[in-house]
Amino acid sequence: MTQPVAYTDIHSLPGPEDILRKVLPNGITILTRSNFNSPSVVLTGYIAAGSYLDPLEQLGLAHFTASALTRGTKTQTFQQIFDRLESAGASLGFGASVHNTSFSGRSLVEDLPLLIDLLADCLRRPTFPEEYVKRLQVQFLTSLSIRAQDTAEMAAITFDELLFGNHPYGRPEDGFIETIQKITRADLVRFHQQYYHPQNLVIVVVGAVEAQSVFDVIEAALGDWQNPAKVQSAELAEIIPPTQTIRRHLDIPGKSQTDLIMGMLGPKRKSPDYLIASLGNNVLGQFGMMGRIGAAVREKAGLAYDASTSLNAWIDGGSWEVSAGVNPVNLQKAIDLILQELHTFIQEPVSADELSDSQANYIGRLPLSLESNAGVANSILNLERFDLGLDYLQRYAQIIQTVTPEAILEVARKYVHPDNLVIVSAGSKNE
Repeated sequence: MTQPVAYTDIHSLPGPEDILRKVLPNGITILTRSNFNSPSVVLTGYIAAGSYLDPLEQLGLAHFTASALTRGTKTQTFQQIFDRLESAGASLGFGASVHNTSFSGRSLVEDLPLLIDLLADCLRRPTFPEEYVKRLQVQFLTSLSIRAQDTAEMAAITFDELLFGNHPYGRPEDGFIETIQKITRADLVRFHQQYYHPQNLVIVVVGAVEAQSVFDVIEAALGDWQNPAKVQSAELAEIIPPTQTIRRHLDIPGKSQTDLIMGMLGPKRKSPDYLIASLGNNVLGQFGMMGRIGAAVREKAGLAYDASTSLNAWIDGGSWEVSAGVNPVNLQKAIDLILQELHTFIQEPVSADELSDSQANYIGRLPLSLESNAGVANSILNLERFDLGLDYLQRYAQIIQTVTPEAILEVARKYVHPDNLVIVSAGSKNE
């Protein structure tokens, strides 16, 4: 049996000793960690203006707004923003997810004030020039037309819709062709005015800079930001678990592969079930050649080009999914074999060897994920986003090592219900 790896020097991991946190008077939260082994800095963060705020007839509005932030501000044109970044060898970009509009950038340490200045200008004073709004709209519509022919993408969108129902997790962040067509420049301006404000802004900076310098430069650029026009966001719909199996096939002609997704609801990221379920998921369909699912469906039976599982966890809930790419003639056989593996998974504990291997894998890869400034910054951002505590990374190995096969079985039985699955396939019909 492989023995779990003990990462003994926990204080070399980011923690409360070296992650410094400050909340500005206007509500902006700043977290920073110094690393003088590199002359660069990484900037990341989010503002709570995600697609959950999209009107149903304008799905994709938050994504559209985020993409347009760098297209010009009251003080700089798109070209001037691009030139300033390029001349410094720096980068800055925005994107939107369900809960947040996120941003990320990097630069040399001496250019951090430039990066913060551009971030502040794009967040506070975007102008959404009509010319660039129209260009972005054409790009999005083209991308959505391509997406409609992608079997994996269409299966995933339909799976989310059936699993999450009226909750925003059931809607694509980039919308649909008909909803993007309805968005105008005025809608971007309105969305920005209503939902961009300092009280829901989190900024993380990691690199060769002292914490106080980070606090000072951010406060100088954003400390006076207020938005009296902000609008309170509404409560999200409740996620209701399926009470029976829901089966859907999307006919996309001319495809040699059918993409299959089967699954159910999973734990929230902050749930104590999450890491237990994650270790179980690693055994089920991730570790080695994609775990038990990969071994059974792909390696032994030869029914799939690829087969694996994923555990996706967010603020309000999550999904536990099995994905496979199959020849259309093997679709039902693959579904039946996956169902057998799911039944086995909830009938008996994982083996001591399977769990030990997964524990070693999880503990061993943590320090590897923190070798770069970007890795550290993203980890710190998740600590804040999911309220995990600044000492979470230092507690992580101990949490992982305390998980037992019996605990995985208990959590699996709580979430894995083979008779109440959402099953979606997309591809050519098997005549």
